Amino acid sequence: MTDKKNKIVYSVFWNCGLIIFGSLIQVVVLKGIAAPHQFIPGGLFGISSLIFYLTNWLNPGIIYLLLNIPMFILGYLFVSRRFLWYSALAMITVSLAYQVINFQIPIENELYAAIVFGALFGLGSGIVLRSLGSNGGADVLAIILNQKYNFGIGKFSFSFNLILYTTCFFFLDSDLVIASMIAVFIAAQSINYTLSMFSQRKMAFIISEHPKEIADQVMCHLGIGMTMLPAIGAYRGQEKTVLMVVINNIQLKRLEEIVFTADDHALFIVENTFNVLGSTFSKRKLY
Repeated sequence: MTDKKNKIVYSVFWNCGLIIFGSLIQVVVLKGIAAPHQFIPGGLFGISSLIFYLTNWLNPGIIYLLLNIPMFILGYLFVSRRFLWYSALAMITVSLAYQVINFQIPIENELYAAIVFGALFGLGSGIVLRSLGSNGGADVLAIILNQKYNFGIGKFSFSFNLILYTTCFFFLDSDLVIASMIAVFIAAQSINYTLSMFSQRKMAFIISEHPKEIADQVMCHLGIGMTMLPAIGAYRGQEKTVLMVVINNIQLKRLEEIVFTADDHALFIVENTFNVLGSTFSKRKLY
């Protein structure tokens, strides 16, 4: 099952489908919401939009394509040829679709428009980032820095957009820039939710006087393994066994029932995990 899933995830059809679908969602809201309200999206498309609003030269889609040429070269040099071509597909899809799609989504209130734009734009971006490519533009730089120096993609995006919007305040109406910042903030949250939609897990720690019984029940009824961690209670110095398990949201309630059925006095600790790699979970993404 795992091998079959990996074949799908790394297949050309799957990745191209994610990239085209996600890119089209982005273009729909860029053309239908951002353009009528003159929002400045984050990233390289934001720079393209700013150049267009200030100079009325070409249009944001073509400017975006031109600015992506150096990103295209960097992706080839520092990541991989596969990453390059998938990212190029996203860049070209956005640029071409921006020329073809021509309609407005009727939202008059600027704040409402920013919220809807951010949520949908983040959804589209997240779908693309689930592939083996990227949205192009600043995402290429973000992934290079993350792969080479473990610099967080979110940190890079924040720094890049901070410089972009600081510049925008000198040239554009302050209310418009603030609305654009709200949209980008919501888009960032939407991207995170989209990326973690099928990867997020819960990590549970269980401290009980009956660890073996609980572990056996979990493995029997839920079909998942557990890890037994040796521990010592600080108050009495008594040796204990702490159970650790990584589980999905659906199984969490069943795990809780197993634990407290076996031991009413058990301590049940649950933490969110953004992503779990290895073993029977998701495999590390290789660009």
